Amino acid sequence: MARPELTDAARPATFEVEAYNERGEMVPTAIAGEHPLTLYLDKREIVTLMTLGHAPEALALGFLRNQRLADSIDDIAAVQVDWETESVAIKTRRRKKLPSLKKKTVTTGCGQGTVYGDLMEEIDSVKLRQDVTLADADLFVLLEKVRRHETIYKQAGAVHGCALATTAGEILMFVEDVGRHNAVDAIAGFMWLDAIDGSDKVFYTTGRLTSEMVIKCAQMRIPFLVSRSGLTHMGHQIAKKVGITMLGRASGRHYLAFTGRERLLRTSIQPTAVA
Repeated sequence: MARPELTDAARPATFEVEAYNERGEMVPTAIAGEHPLTLYLDKREIVTLMTLGHAPEALALGFLRNQRLADSIDDIAAVQVDWETESVAIKTRRRKKLPSLKKKTVTTGCGQGTVYGDLMEEIDSVKLRQDVTLADADLFVLLEKVRRHETIYKQAGAVHGCALATTAGEILMFVEDVGRHNAVDAIAGFMWLDAIDGSDKVFYTTGRLTSEMVIKCAQMRIPFLVSRSGLTHMGHQIAKKVGITMLGRASGRHYLAFTGRERLLRTSIQPTAVA
């Protein structure tokens, strides 16, 4: 089928405002954008997302994908963003019976992410590849590329970043938003649009590894989940259950492997600690 009809309605990522430093001097300062975006699916209001607005079409698609409100990118006819009404209208080619939107879990995602229905129960059906590996040398390459990546965070702060990468350390896409759940949804949307297979990829996030992040990574069939931050107990439990290789506190040449250690290859010589 043809790709869905998409607007190209990205908002500016940053805005300049006046701020005053400790000496009383005015300093023009960049701050991150934040905009409400109400999602309508076949004219039915679903949710209002607070977003940077940098990739609103991909965000809407990824939200539908990760919430199982659409089965395939082929089901989507159009995604139309209108910032005057602060809305995105999604039209499907064939209407799907939606799950109950009354049952929802407010997650620990920044800005409070939301999970509808029984997504937790679907984890039992997730199967991740066991024949893919990640060499620590390539992980360190990825971490260095992320560190050097020009980001909105470096300009204005107040955002989280997520990256999809190969196991060789190549960044395929990097998305930032005011909530890490939005950033991961946008990547899921781009993966849908470009038919990118996640089964041999690495997902990197600047945010903590919560249950929501692990569930969404598993839904995209990505076996490697990496963060420079820490993790939650439920995130750890779900990662262990589905067999994700979860790495936290990853920075420079350091990481902690919490689950799925069998996929890691130690190829780099690490300095010996001095007593």
